[in-house]
Formats: sequence, C-alpha cells, structure tokens
Amino acid sequence: MQIQPSTGDLPLTMTDLGALEDFIALGPLDGRYRSVAEPLVNHLSEAALNRARLHIEIEWLTWLTTHGVLPGAPTFSEGEKQYLRSQVSGFGAAEIAQLATIEAETRHDVKAVEYLLKSILERAPQELGANTVLPKVKEIVHIFCTSEDINNLSYGLVIRSAVQRVWLPKARALVEQLKHMAKDYRDVPMLAHTHGQPATPVTMGHEIAVWAYRLGRQIDLIDAQPYLGKINGATGDFAAHTVAVPNADWPAISRGFVEHLGLTWNPLTTQIESHDWQSELYANVARFNRIAHNVATDTWSYISMGYFHQKLSAQGSTGSSTMPHKVNPIRFENAEANMEISCALLDSLAATLVTSRLQRDLTDSTTQRNAGVGLGHSLLAIDNLMRGFDGLEADTALLARDLDNNWEVLGEAVQQAMRVAAIAGATGMEDPYERLKDLTRGHKVDGPAMRAFIESLGLPKDVEQRLTQLTPATYTGIASDLVNYLE
Repeated sequence: MQIQPSTGDLPLTMTDLGALEDFIALGPLDGRYRSVAEPLVNHLSEAALNRARLHIEIEWLTWLTTHGVLPGAPTFSEGEKQYLRSQVSGFGAAEIAQLATIEAETRHDVKAVEYLLKSILERAPQELGANTVLPKVKEIVHIFCTSEDINNLSYGLVIRSAVQRVWLPKARALVEQLKHMAKDYRDVPMLAHTHGQPATPVTMGHEIAVWAYRLGRQIDLIDAQPYLGKINGATGDFAAHTVAVPNADWPAISRGFVEHLGLTWNPLTTQIESHDWQSELYANVARFNRIAHNVATDTWSYISMGYFHQKLSAQGSTGSSTMPHKVNPIRFENAEANMEISCALLDSLAATLVTSRLQRDLTDSTTQRNAGVGLGHSLLAIDNLMRGFDGLEADTALLARDLDNNWEVLGEAVQQAMRVAAIAGATGMEDPYERLKDLTRGHKVDGPAMRAFIESLGLPKDVEQRLTQLTPATYTGIASDLVNYLE
C-alpha cells in the first residue's frame, strides 16, 4: 500500500538529487565542512586505503626478493624498485578507476589491488625495457599473505599518517593558542565559580592554563601511541610459510618487514591483528574530545556571564535570525556538537574493534572505514574552537566589577588565617568557620564590612594588616605563577 502524502508533505515526484551529475554529499564532512576535513581524505579515504594496500604489496614483494627469502627468486635492480614505488607516489585517478573496474569483477577489495599490481608488473617492459624481471615475478605477489596481512598494515600506516600529519598538528595548534591566551591573561583576576556559585578568585590565565595542560597530556599519550602490525598468514602461525620454505626464520622476516614499515611488530595474533592499539588510540582521542568539550562549555558559560565578549568580525558575526542584538557563540556550540559526534563514533570503534569471532569476522571491515569520520568531526570541532577563541577578548572591567561585588569570598582567607593564628597561640580564634558563615552566608558583604569584621577579631596585628589590605581582586594566590608550569 502506497502512502499518500498529506497536503503539506514533500511531493512524491521530485528531482533525484542523488542522481545529479554534480556530486552532492550525504554527510557534512564531505559537504558543508569539506574544506576543514579535506586533509584527512589523503589518509583515510577508500582511495588512500587502496594506495596503502598497493604500497604494502609492493614492499612485501621487494622485501622477499631483496632478502633472498624465496630460493630462485630474482632480485630487483634499483630502477625496478624505483618503478614499483613510483606507482604508489603517483597513485591517482587512473588507478582509482582501474581498481573500481577490477573490483567489480573480483568482488574483493584486496584481491583487486593484487591484480592491479600484477598489471603494473606486466607493463613494466614499456618503461624499463624487455630485460626487466618484473613480469616474471607475478606469482610472488601476495605470496604467504591473507587479506588481513595487507589490511592491518595498511590501516596502521594510514591511521598513523592521519593522526601524525593532520590531527595532532591541529590539536597542538589549539593547545599553543590556549598557552598564549593563558600567558596574556595570567594577571587578570577573575571570580571563580564552584557549583555555579562565587568562589575563591583565580586569574583568567590560570583557568585557561588548566585547559591547555589537560589537553597537552592527552596529546602526549596520543603521540606516544604504538601502531602494531603483523604479517603471519591465514591463522597467525606461519603454517604455509614453514611448509613451503622450511629453512627461513619467518618470525624474523615478519618482524623485519613490519618494522621496515615503521610499525610495531605483533608476534601473537589470530588471522587478524587484534586492533587493541586502535582501541587505545580512539579512547585517547575521545578523552581529548571530552576535555575539549568541557573547554567549549566553560567558554560558552564565560561568554554568557560576560567575562568574554565576542569581537565583531569584518565579515559580520552570526546572531539570531530575529533578534539583531545577539552575537551567538556558534563556534563553541558547533565544537560541542562535533566533539559529541566524534566521541560517539570513536567510542563505538574502541569498544567493537577489540572483539572478533574466533579467528576472524568482518565486523571490523566496516568499522575501521569510519575512523576518518570520527577523526574528521574531532578535527572540525578543534577548528571551531580555534576560530572561536580568535574572536574572544576578556572584559576586564566586568571582571573587576564582579569581584568587587563579592567580598564574601574573602571569608575563606580570614577563616584559615584565624586557624593558623590559633595554632600559633593567639586567643579568641574559636569557631572561625561558624563566625564567617554567620557573616557571609546568604549576605552580601562589601569592603568596609569585611574590614570591620577582620578588625573585630583580635588577630595579631601583622595578620590583621595583611587581611585588611586584601581584596577579591588580589586574592588569587600564586595563580599567575602557576601558568609557568605550561611548557
């Protein structure tokens, strides 16, 4: 039964936007936000994965022949090695189209790359001359490999390059931006808030330094992440290897090749490399996201309180469609949303990639292909945070007024000074907390009232003088100096 549209519904017959000649993206990372996410395409797209697969197949072929693993196999000249590796560096539209054609027949993505390499070997004489040995080594292509041998190494390379060349530089740039802000505002006093209530003052620079330090620690963890790899056959035990070439030290060959790629060798696997390192990585990136999400929400709150105001850009700033007085903190709200989306994807990857039914199932095939989406939304969020911070400046006059309206926050300092004085032998210092509570809880206290209270306590004169000279704006401890702990 066909559902008839209501009067106000979309018409049943419309132009099929998905069939238009000009590509229309389904998702925002390939559409509205393409310019920000685009650097990841070179690392985590399907084409980039296939380029990495071709690279692994070529390097494995070259490794076996160079190290004399296979009796009777020829060795490659430097020109032949250069020819093969140029296929990776020059991988582009023609190779993508050729792979699509091959895969339409093979119905297997890794097998399509294997056949592509064999076609590259067949046409080598056109460039290298008739004496090249490359057409004769087609049967060495993919030898002793299961698809997962190629895939796990390829993912190790592309995820590492995406993180190290795209994501980490952007994340570090955010931390550097926060460090500069922390130093710029290190001496600007600000009323702190705990549980949403006025609390002991800090400096704005100190609060921003906390953000930078937290994010920086996560970056260090992500930067130190090992990227594991294996190449050990159909079930991880070199079974076919040892039957076909029994005298070779296959663990050493495997380890040498994986380390040649710059990855960390995993000696114990099933058919698949267990993906535990990916789970660790995504969990760490998600934790970075959550801290950055906290930065976004706190900054949003400070904007709402007026502690930051947003500079109007030359191009104009977005506000309400009906209330022209507003300048909305859209960068921070956009960052929030994209961090949440990124975390949802990365959490899913981290949770599911550590499991596989027995030796192998294909749940990881789809899952791993979404790594770029998870990192892309994080990248977009970081970009929005940075653009948002570029448009902020502290309202020091409002900060000063807010401090002057909250003299009761000095109650903590007076209470602790009374306790120390009592320990040192001063009399009349009993029940400091209760006495300050009676003065300050539920009451607004101004400067004269606080100083009069201090003078009534009978404190030692040096302590009394120190406290009466104190103001909310100067009661920031060593907050300014603590900013120096940022490297």
